[in-house]
Amino acid sequence: MHLSPVDYFVISLYFLFVLGIGYVIKRRVKTSTDFLISDRSLPLWITSLAFIAANLGAQEVIGMAASGAKYGIMTSHFYWIGAIPAMVFLGVFMMPFYYGSRARSVPEYLALRFDEKTRGFNAITFALMTIFSSGISLYALAMLLQVILGWNFHLSIALAAGIVLLYTLLGGLTSAVYNEVLQFFLIVLGIAPVVFVGLHQIGGWEGVVNNLPDVMTHSWAHMDNAADNPMGVNLWSMAMGLGFVLSFGYWCTDFLVVQRAMIARSMSAAQRTPLIAAFPKMLMPFVVILPGLLIIALQNIGISELDLPLKADGTTDYNMALPTLIGYYYPTGLLGVGITALLASFMSGMAGNVTAFNTVFTFDIYQAYINKKGTDSHYLSVGKMATIFGIIASVGTAYVAAGFNNIMDMLQLVFGFVNAPLFATFFLGMFWKRTTGHAAFWGLVAGTVGAAVCHGITGAEGKGAWLGANIHEFSSTMAQSFMIAIVSWTTCFIVTILVSLVTKAKPDSELRGLVYSLTEKPKSDAKHWYLRPVPLAIAVLTLTILLNFIFR
Repeated sequence: MHLSPVDYFVISLYFLFVLGIGYVIKRRVKTSTDFLISDRSLPLWITSLAFIAANLGAQEVIGMAASGAKYGIMTSHFYWIGAIPAMVFLGVFMMPFYYGSRARSVPEYLALRFDEKTRGFNAITFALMTIFSSGISLYALAMLLQVILGWNFHLSIALAAGIVLLYTLLGGLTSAVYNEVLQFFLIVLGIAPVVFVGLHQIGGWEGVVNNLPDVMTHSWAHMDNAADNPMGVNLWSMAMGLGFVLSFGYWCTDFLVVQRAMIARSMSAAQRTPLIAAFPKMLMPFVVILPGLLIIALQNIGISELDLPLKADGTTDYNMALPTLIGYYYPTGLLGVGITALLASFMSGMAGNVTAFNTVFTFDIYQAYINKKGTDSHYLSVGKMATIFGIIASVGTAYVAAGFNNIMDMLQLVFGFVNAPLFATFFLGMFWKRTTGHAAFWGLVAGTVGAAVCHGITGAEGKGAWLGANIHEFSSTMAQSFMIAIVSWTTCFIVTILVSLVTKAKPDSELRGLVYSLTEKPKSDAKHWYLRPVPLAIAVLTLTILLNFIFR
C-alpha cells in the first residue's frame, strides 16, 4: 500500500487527538487513585463503551478476522457463547462483590476473600499475562505497518509503544478509558466499509455461503465430531472449553475488563456496565469476523489480489486477512481511515493491558509486599514507573508472538494458563463459604501446573509436546487451547475442594459482602424497570439465542 499525504494527515490527526486527550486529563490526575483507578468517577455510558473497547484490541480486530478466514463462522462462538453469557453473569452476580468490597483490583478482592498468598500468586500471573497480551497487540501493529506500508518492524514497535506510553503517562486510566471510547467508534467506522463493499461484490450473505464450504458458514451444524470442522473441536469441547471455562474465566475475573466496571460511579452503574456493553458486543462478529470469511469467498471467485501471504515456515498468514482487504478496497483518504482504525485497535488493547498492569503492580505487588507505608505521591510515582516498565516488557513479548500464524491462538493459550484456574477459584469462593485461603492458593498452583503439563504432552500445528511425549495431536492450536483450559479449570476446582475440606475456613463475620449467601442483594437506582440488571440480562440472552439459531 502507498499512503498519500491525505492518508498521513488522517493518521496524524488521530495521534494528536489521543495525545490531546491525555494532556487535557492530566490536570485532573493529582493522586495515585486518580491515575490508577479514576477515583470511581466515570459515567455509565463511558464505562460501558470502555468495557467493550478494552477488549477490542488488535488481538480481536486482527485475530478475529484471521480466525474467520481460518475457521469460518464458528469463530462467532467467541461472542455468542464465549462472551455474552459470562458478561451477563458478571453484571448480575459478580459485580456486587467486586464493587461492594471496595477492592481496587481483582487480586485485592482475593486478599479480602482468601489470603495474601492467593492475592500474590494471582497478581504475578495476571501481570505476566497482561504483558503477553500487550505484546501481542504491539506485534500485530508492527507486523501490519511492515507488511502493508513497508515500515521497519523494529522502528514501528518503538514508535507505537512510545505513543501509548505518552498518553497513558499523561492521564493514567482516565486517559486510557476516554481514548478507548474514541477508538471504539474509529474501529467500527474504519472497518465497516470493508464489510459493506465486500458483501456487495460477492452478492450478500448468500454469495458468501455459495462460495465457501458448508462447514465455514454454519456455527453449530458440524460439531458432532471434531474432525468435521476446521477448528477441530466437538460440541463438548466448545461448550466446556470456550463457553464455560475460557469465557467466564476471562470476562468474570480478568482485571483488564472488570476494571472498567469497577470505576463506575455507583453499584447499579457497575452492574449495568457489562450488560449494556453486551448489546454492541453481540453484533461485533459482523464487523471483525465477516472480513475473514469475505476474503476467502472473494479468493474463490478468482480475485488473486486477495491471496493471503505465507509466513517463513510456509503456513498461511491469516493475520493479514483484514489488512489485505483494506488495501484492496480503500482509495486515498479512506485508506488512511482504515489504517487509523487498525492503529486504534492496537492502542486500545495495549493501553488497556498496561493500565491494568500498573494498577496491579502498584497496589497488589509493590504496596502489598514491598512498601506498605509509602505516601500517596510515592505510589503515584511507582504507578508511572510501572507504566514505563510495562511498555518495555511488552516490546520484548512482541517478538514471541511472531511464532503464531493466528494471534488469537496464542491469546487463548495464555488465558488457559491464567484465567481458567482463576475462575474455578472465584466460582467456589463466591458461592461456597467453606472455601479456604490455603485451598484457593494451592488450587491456583495446581491448575497452572495442570495447564503446563497438558501443553507439554500434547501437540498442535508443530507446537507443544515440550515434555518429550505427545499423547495426542490436536488438529488446531485453538482446539488444544480449549482442552488446556478444561484441564486447568478442573484441576483447580478439584484441588480447591479437597484442600478446603481439610483446612479451616474464615468465620461468617469476615465473609459478609464477599460470599453470595452472606451478602445483601443490591438495589438498582435505575429510573425505569427495563434498565435494571435482570431485565437487561434477559434481553441480552434472548437476542444472543436468536443469533445462534439464525447462524446455526
